[in-house]
Amino acid sequence: MADMSGITPTIAALAGGIFPALAWLWFWRREDSVHPEPRRLIALAFLAGMVAVALVIPIQKYVATLLSSTTVIYTAWSAIEEIMKYLAARFTVLRRREDDEPIDPVIYMVAVALGFAAIENTLFLLSPLSGDTTVQTIITGNLRFVGATLLHVLSSAAVGVMLGLSFYKPKATKRLYALLGVILATLLHSAFNFFILNTPETHLMRTFGYVWIGLIVLLAVLEYIKRIHPRIFKS
Repeated sequence: MADMSGITPTIAALAGGIFPALAWLWFWRREDSVHPEPRRLIALAFLAGMVAVALVIPIQKYVATLLSSTTVIYTAWSAIEEIMKYLAARFTVLRRREDDEPIDPVIYMVAVALGFAAIENTLFLLSPLSGDTTVQTIITGNLRFVGATLLHVLSSAAVGVMLGLSFYKPKATKRLYALLGVILATLLHSAFNFFILNTPETHLMRTFGYVWIGLIVLLAVLEYIKRIHPRIFKS
């Protein structure tokens, strides 16, 4: 009989990483309930985010060999992740004809972010599931679910918001907004990493609270994005 000792933790990690991400995806799709994006494109964006992890890891490992400061390394890693998530969305869903409303880039960027988080969380959970206690695994999973997953949503949605704000603007302006979005996403991601590295474990929930505040602000901004119309940008 095949040894199941290695298979069971892997399946559990996949379930713990992917199912919560899908739950969040269901929630964010409701933000585009009036003219929802095709499920196949949402799935493609989610898959693109998952594939992006495989590209990010070797790049991050290489960059780490070139840098010495932990803060600089984590900042570089944040930039790499945000750039790759944006590129994953751009080359799969952002240039399609279905991307026809300002809110659409936000939804697609969130889908990519959740696909990315699903695999990242799976890899993160594999170690606790393979060796530590069940209680530690549950705690780790909850922290990743509440913290890192929502961070990816917040940072990628920031890129989507910038794309939405420039939706009816000239191409050159769109490129500038996209660049500013990636920079903003990197700053948010880097700030989260900085607080995680420099905050005592007993106060970590405060850091996660900042992410929740950011998401509340994001939901308010989305209501504005939904009302953007071409007439707003006419001279």
